[in-house]
Amino acid sequence: MDTSQYLDLFIDETKEHLQSLNEHVLALEKDPDDADTVNEIFRAAHTLKGMAGTMGFARMQRLTHDLENVFSEIRNGNMKASPKLVDVLFRGLDALEGYLSVISSEGNEGTEDNEDIINDLNAIMTEGGGGGGDEAPAAAPAEEAAPEAAPEAAEEAPAASTEEAPKAGGDPDKERFREIRVNESEVTAMNDAIKEGKHVYGITVFLQSSCVLKSARAFLVFKSVDEKGELVKSVPTTEQIEDEEFEFDFSWILVTGESKDEIKNMIMNVSEVDSVYIDDFPIPASATENEDGDPIDVVAAPAAGDAAPAASTAPAASTAPAASTAPAAKMADSTADKKKSSNASKGKVGSRSVRVDIDKLDELMNLVSELIIAKNGLVAASSNGDAVSNDNQAFNDQIEYLERITTNLHESVMKVRMVPIESVVNRFPRMIRDLSRKLGKKMELYMTGEETELDRTVIDEIGDPLMHLLRNSADHGLESNEERVKLGKDEVGSIFLDAFQDGNNVVIEVRDDGGGINIDKVRQKALEKGTITEKQAETMSDKDYIDLLFQPSFSTAEKITDVSGRGVGLDVVRTKIEALGGSISAKSVQGEGSTFSIQLPLTLAIIQALMVEVMNEKYAIPLSNIQGIEDIPKNEIRYVQNKEVINLRGSVIPIIRSHEILELEELEEQPENYVVVIMQKGDQRVGMIVDNLIGQQETVIKSLGRHITNEKLFSGATILGDGEVALIFDTNTLI
Repeated sequence: MDTSQYLDLFIDETKEHLQSLNEHVLALEKDPDDADTVNEIFRAAHTLKGMAGTMGFARMQRLTHDLENVFSEIRNGNMKASPKLVDVLFRGLDALEGYLSVISSEGNEGTEDNEDIINDLNAIMTEGGGGGGDEAPAAAPAEEAAPEAAPEAAEEAPAASTEEAPKAGGDPDKERFREIRVNESEVTAMNDAIKEGKHVYGITVFLQSSCVLKSARAFLVFKSVDEKGELVKSVPTTEQIEDEEFEFDFSWILVTGESKDEIKNMIMNVSEVDSVYIDDFPIPASATENEDGDPIDVVAAPAAGDAAPAASTAPAASTAPAASTAPAAKMADSTADKKKSSNASKGKVGSRSVRVDIDKLDELMNLVSELIIAKNGLVAASSNGDAVSNDNQAFNDQIEYLERITTNLHESVMKVRMVPIESVVNRFPRMIRDLSRKLGKKMELYMTGEETELDRTVIDEIGDPLMHLLRNSADHGLESNEERVKLGKDEVGSIFLDAFQDGNNVVIEVRDDGGGINIDKVRQKALEKGTITEKQAETMSDKDYIDLLFQPSFSTAEKITDVSGRGVGLDVVRTKIEALGGSISAKSVQGEGSTFSIQLPLTLAIIQALMVEVMNEKYAIPLSNIQGIEDIPKNEIRYVQNKEVINLRGSVIPIIRSHEILELEELEEQPENYVVVIMQKGDQRVGMIVDNLIGQQETVIKSLGRHITNEKLFSGATILGDGEVALIFDTNTLI
C-alpha cells in the first residue's frame, strides 16, 4: 500500500503531538507529581510511536519507543522528572522534530540514528532502576491507561480478548467478520493457504467514536499488517472505506503465517483503534456469493484452524443444512441495519472542525476577490447616468443586495482563514526555558491573548520576528540574577507576550522588567561604528537612538554568542513586519524595562482603502493607516529645517507632496486650500497632499510582480470597477 497520500496528515498530527509533548514535559518539570500530565505525555508518545510505525519510519519509531519507556517509568513512580532527565527528554523531542523536518522536505526520515540520545535515555533508565524493558507500559494501572495506550494493555481488556474466543459462533455484534460472504475464487485461495500451512483469520476492528478521519485510520490498520499477510476481502470494500462510507467498524479476511496475538498487537498499535476481534475464519465448503456479489445459500464448514483438510471435502457440505440460512439472513439484516444507521447518522453532529488545505482557501479567496471586482464594476455602472437611468430602482436594489452578499461572503472567508496566534506562541515557553539555562538567568514568560486571531498568511510569517524579540529580551533586556537582587528586584525576571485586536489591526507586545535600553551605550556604539556623527548625536532624542537598534548589523552585545551579538535581529524583525504590511515601534524606561509593539493587519488579501486622485490618476491608501483628512490653507504651510510642515492642533506634522514622490509635474494653478491625508504609524504621523478625494472602497490587493522597479513606494495594486488599475501606497515607506 502507498502511504504517500497520508503523509500530509501524518505531518500535521505529528506536529500537534510534538507540541503537546513539549508543553506537558515543561509542565512536568514544574510539577513532577502531576499524574494527569504524566498520563497525557505517555498517551501522546504512544500515539506518536504507532503513527511512525505504521508509516514505516523505523528510526523515529525506535526513538519514540525509548522515550515512551522513560515516560512509563515516570508514570509507574519508578523515577522522578529531574532537570537532567528533562534535558534529555527535550533533546529527544528536538530529534523527533528533526526527523519530521526531513520527512516534510524529502519524504523520508533520513539516516540519523540519534544513538547518543538513545544511550542517554537507556542510561537514565538503568540509573533510575527502570531497566528499560518493553514491559513498562503494561505495568501501568489499568485505570490510568488511555484507550490506545499500549497493545499490552489492550490484551487485558476482556471484550477484546482472543485467548478464550469461541472457535465458531462468537458474539455476532463483535465478530462481524463471520458475516462476510465469499465467492468461489476466494474460497479456493483460502483453502490453498491452509494447505500451505498458513492461517486464515477473520478480523473486526472498532475505531474510537471520536475518530474524525476514519478512512485514514482504516488505511493505517491495513498498512500495519500489510507485510505480514494478504488481504482476501474486506467489508466494506476498500473503495467504500476510502470514501468513508462506513460506521466505526470494518471487517476483513487475512491470510498470514503470524499468530492471532501478533496480528492483534500490530493493529492495536495504530492510534484511535478501540478494540480488535480476531479468530479463525470459518471457510465455507463452497461460495456464499457469486462473482457479481449476489448471495448464495450454502453450508458453512468448520473453522479453518480446526479442520483444514475437511474444508475442501464433499461430506462437509452435508454437516448442517439448517445452519446455512441463519448467517445469510443475519448478514442481510445487518446490511439493512447499517444502511439505516448510515442514513440516520447523516443528521448527527460530529466533529466541529476540519483540516483544509491552505491552497484551497487561497483559491476561494481569489474567487471572492473576483466577485468583489465584479461588484465594484456594477456599482460604477449604476452611478453612470448614461448607462442606467436613475429611476431604475430595481437595478439599484439588486446592486445593494449584491454588496451585502459579497461583504458577508468576504467576512465568512476571512473567518475561515483566521488562525489563533496560539499556534505560533505555544512553542515559546520551551524556548525561554532553554534560554534561562543557557544564559544562567532565572526568567518566566507570561502570555495573554493567545486566542487573538490573524490571517493564516500572517501567522506563518510572524513566528521568527517574535522569537527574535523574545531572545532579545532574555539576553539584552533582563539583568543577571545577582544584579536584579542588588537593585531590589525579584530574582526571577519576567517577559510578557501580549496580543490583542485594535480595530482592523492586531497588536502584539513583547515587554520585560529588565534594565531598559541603555541610551548611552547605544550612542557610544553608533559613534564607534560610524552610524552617526558627533554633530548628529547632539540633536538626537532618546527615540532616535532607540530607532538605531533597527539598523542592519547594529548590536550592543560585547561578544558574539549563539544567542546574540551578530547584528542580525531587530533589522530582520522590522523588514519582516513591514513586508506583512505592519509596523514595529519600541519604547524603554531606564531601569524598568522595554516594550516592543508590533501592529499587523488582520488580512493581506482584501482591505478597505481611501481612493484619491493625483493628476487624473487614481491611487489607494489603506484606511487602517489614515488618522484623518484635513483641508489646509496654502499659507499655513511652514518650513522647519527646509522641510514643509503644518501645525495641526498643536502638533507639528511633516508634509509630503504626492506630485513630488510620483515625479509628476505640479499643477499650473495651485489651489488656495490643499487636501491633506494624515497617515499614522505608531507614534509617527505625516500628511500627504493629494488633488482630490474619490471615496472609501473595498479593494483587492494584487501583487506587482517582478517588473516594477520602485515597488517600495507601493505595496500592490487593485482593479477598480471600471477596469482601471490603481496602485496602493505603502504607508510604511511614506511615513
